[in-house]
Amino acid sequence: MSPRTVLVTAFEPFDGQPVNASAEGVGALADAWNGPERLVTVLLPVTFAGSAAALREAVAEHAPDLVVGVGEAPGRDRVSLERVAVNVVDARIPDNDGAQPVDVPVVDGAPTAHLTGLPVKACVAALGSAGIAAEVSNTAGTYVCNAVFFTLMDALAATPGVRGGFVHVPRGADGPATARALALVVRTSLSTEVDVPVPGGREA
Repeated sequence: MSPRTVLVTAFEPFDGQPVNASAEGVGALADAWNGPERLVTVLLPVTFAGSAAALREAVAEHAPDLVVGVGEAPGRDRVSLERVAVNVVDARIPDNDGAQPVDVPVVDGAPTAHLTGLPVKACVAALGSAGIAAEVSNTAGTYVCNAVFFTLMDALAATPGVRGGFVHVPRGADGPATARALALVVRTSLSTEVDVPVPGGREA
């Protein structure tokens, strides 16, 4: 029986930054990975059109069992397991192609939102047990990260048995430390069929 395939995506730098913490972390994850699952990593452009196309191509090419998208989040101080992707683009800044769409859908005709396929609360618990600050997040923003997250979940809706979701890491996060967190997210997602029913919401 062939090993399961895990696809993990990251992003190139944007917003004038020299590096993207997601790429640093995913690169370190690939360097440290020892299986038994096959790990495939893909660097996505920070463009609305290009990232969606590259993501769909990677999913079609590698036929993964699990997909974890990773992006960096300015202003956050912990690993964020995203719960929901919304079908809207409202770009505060242009993407790396100079496009700045406002109030348009990520995917025409698709649902308003998609929920993650990852066991986000189990992942947060595993990270906390390892001393890594983590949270369940209820917004992935309205920029390219959310667009990739929504595109992923929309694509996987037609692929039963494949799980996927999105994780934000803080801007400037250390690569090896991020890799450790991502490895825990991947391992927990592979081993947890049903998420743990513990409180993780907010009143407002």
